[in-house]
Amino acid sequence: MSVFAKRMKEARLRAGLSQEKLGVLAGIDEMSSSARMNQYERGKHEPDFSLVERVAKVLDVPECYFYCKDDDVALVLVQMHQVPAGQKQEMIGAVRRVLADWSA
Repeated sequence: MSVFAKRMKEARLRAGLSQEKLGVLAGIDEMSSSARMNQYERGKHEPDFSLVERVAKVLDVPECYFYCKDDDVALVLVQMHQVPAGQKQEMIGAVRRVLADWSA
């Protein structure tokens, strides 16, 4: 299973959505949404990036989450994505300080 397929399925299940519902919410025609999402989750096909953007928005994950091989980093990416906009710069600054301390 490709990284993309694994992440797509994980995020969809975490959101409590069926393949069909996710596809429809991401703008895929209702008649083909279940089949298309199934193909993506099995790794048979990968969607173009515009569909990845729409799926990411529905699932409230960053687009890069779908391509991240490391499970721990993928989880951190989701957590960082879900930080409220007003606190995001503060969180990024804190992460940068921690990383700077490690590399010093």
